[in-house]
Amino acid sequence: MDKLHAMLVFTKVVDTKSFAGAADALSMNRSSVTTLIQQLEAYLKVRLLNRNTRRISVTPDGASYYERCVRVLAEIEETESSFSTFSIPRGRLKVDVPGSLGRLLLVPELHDFHQRFPDIQLLLGVGDKTVDLVQDSVDCAIRVGPLADSTLVARRVGATEFVTVASPEYLRKYGTPSTVEDLERHIAVNYFSNGRIVQMDFLVDSEGVTARVPSNLAANDGDAYLQCGLRGLGLIQVPQFLAQPHIDTGELVEVLTAFRPTPYPISVVYPQNRHLSPKVRAFVDWSAEVIGKCALLRTESVRPVAPALARARAVSAAVSTADVDEVTEDAATDEHYAHLAADGIRAGRFGNSELSYRD
Repeated sequence: MDKLHAMLVFTKVVDTKSFAGAADALSMNRSSVTTLIQQLEAYLKVRLLNRNTRRISVTPDGASYYERCVRVLAEIEETESSFSTFSIPRGRLKVDVPGSLGRLLLVPELHDFHQRFPDIQLLLGVGDKTVDLVQDSVDCAIRVGPLADSTLVARRVGATEFVTVASPEYLRKYGTPSTVEDLERHIAVNYFSNGRIVQMDFLVDSEGVTARVPSNLAANDGDAYLQCGLRGLGLIQVPQFLAQPHIDTGELVEVLTAFRPTPYPISVVYPQNRHLSPKVRAFVDWSAEVIGKCALLRTESVRPVAPALARARAVSAAVSTADVDEVTEDAATDEHYAHLAADGIRAGRFGNSELSYRD
């Protein structure tokens, strides 16, 4: 038995959650995959997978072995790449990005990406629906908000503030709210993600407050949501980079500026076994560069919020050690980001920050 090949097959079975999926991904017969896993279990003298007629699941021993296999295979790939003349980023790369951020920032710069990496065939998924990176064979994704999946590697590449805005027409009709309590007499356009309404939230006296504003309209697409606000259909709460061009032209007016909600980090995430892939690293570095060009998404442009530094540091430490396997920033940047994770009560808005990819 080729142990390295067996490790590769086993990790692919776990990633795809099926023998058939692993066989297709590796261009093998399903029976060969099944036999190899049986041989591996016999060799290790442990059961790695539980099987039934409907699905497979990983045993505790299997989960431990999987994590080690991922690291071993990644190290081998890194070693080979460092001595290879073929380490130029190449091949098929499937990525997923939030709708508005993708259309406004990344798509206009794709010509630059292809000029730099002509050997990469990019499959770009643009939308606000959460995808399963492993099940959908996505190499990496850009996400907005706190991360909650310890199976992914993450690199923070920016941050965004959210602003509450309305059209001048709406404000003439309903007036301008001056406090969060005033929202009871207003109308909102709601945003929904994964079937759940995402309520507006604010910082009041250093505490996160959710406001349930009356509404009879909801949208699950960032651009459609923005258009509803521009048409005077209600108050909306959107990333500042999305609203600012319309604020500058007078099409939208920011309200409740003293109560802006906690800013959210922007991260590129990818499975552990994509960590050392040249094509993934190329996209991660490129997207970080593109996002860094937008002044409204640079961390130094995000204003600090009031929660105590001690609590912020505690939240930052939790994000760095529990939520994701890796956050590639220095200590000073981590401290600056601490306030971005505090009061994280707006999951799933404009980028689907809920990363519950594994059962």
